[in-house]
Amino acid sequence: MPEGDTVWRAARELNKALAGRELTRCDIRVPRFATVDFTGDTVQEAVARGKHLLIRGGGDDGWDIHSHLKMEGLWHVYARGEKWRRPAFKARCVLETSESVVVGFELGFLRVITRAEEEDAVGYLGPDLLGPDWDPEEALRRLSAQPDRPIGLALLDQRNLAGIGNVYRCELCFLAGVHPLTPVSLVPNLPRMVELARKLLEANKLRSTRATTGQLRGNNLWVYGRSHRGCLRCGTPVTLEQLGDNDLELRDLYYCPHCQPAHA
Repeated sequence: MPEGDTVWRAARELNKALAGRELTRCDIRVPRFATVDFTGDTVQEAVARGKHLLIRGGGDDGWDIHSHLKMEGLWHVYARGEKWRRPAFKARCVLETSESVVVGFELGFLRVITRAEEEDAVGYLGPDLLGPDWDPEEALRRLSAQPDRPIGLALLDQRNLAGIGNVYRCELCFLAGVHPLTPVSLVPNLPRMVELARKLLEANKLRSTRATTGQLRGNNLWVYGRSHRGCLRCGTPVTLEQLGDNDLELRDLYYCPHCQPAHA
C-alpha cells in the first residue's frame, strides 16, 4: 500500500532517470491533459511531498506533473526497449529520455500544473516526515489544534504531518499502546509518537518490504492485516473496524483490544 516511504522511493528512482535530461517523448494519457507535450523540455527533478509526487521541468517558471498513487498506482523506470511489467492500457503517463522510459501505471491522480500553482497544490500539507522541511514542533502544534479529534483520524490527516497512510496509522497506535479512538489531548507522550512516526518511515524508506517489528520475512507488522491471526505481541484477536471523518472516507482500522485498551 503506497505511503510516504513508497512515494519517497519512487521519487528517488524517477529523479535518477529524469533529472537534467531532455524529454524525447511525453505522453500523458489523461483526457484533460492529453494534448500536453513537454518533448524537448529538460526535467529539473522529481520530488516527493508526503504522499504526492512532483516531476518538475521547464525551468523556474516551468511545469509540474503532479501525481498521487492512491491505492493502486506505481511508477516504473525502464531501459529503452525493455518490456513493461504492467499492461500498456494501464499507463497514465509515459516520459522518455535518450536512456530511460518512465511509466506511471494506474495513478489515482494525475494532472499538469504550472510552477506558480504548486503552492496551492501541496502547500496545505503538514511537515513532511521524509522531507527537508520536517519540523516535529509544527507537527505537534497541528495535531494539538484539534484536541478532541481521535488520534486515529488526526494521524491520517495530511495537513498535520505528511506521509502517514493507513498501515502506519494502525502500527503507530499499537506501538504507542493507544486506542485509535483516543482523543489527541489524552494521548500520553504525543511527542514520542511523532518521533516514532519519523523513525518508522526513515527505517523503511529504502526497503521493499515495510516492517514495524524488525522482521523483514513474515510477521513484519504488529496488527495491520492480522484480524484473522491475532496480535503479534499477545495473540489476542485483532479488531477490524472502519474509521473516517465521514462515510465516504472510511478506512480499515486494526488494533489489539488488549494492548490498546479503550480510554475510560
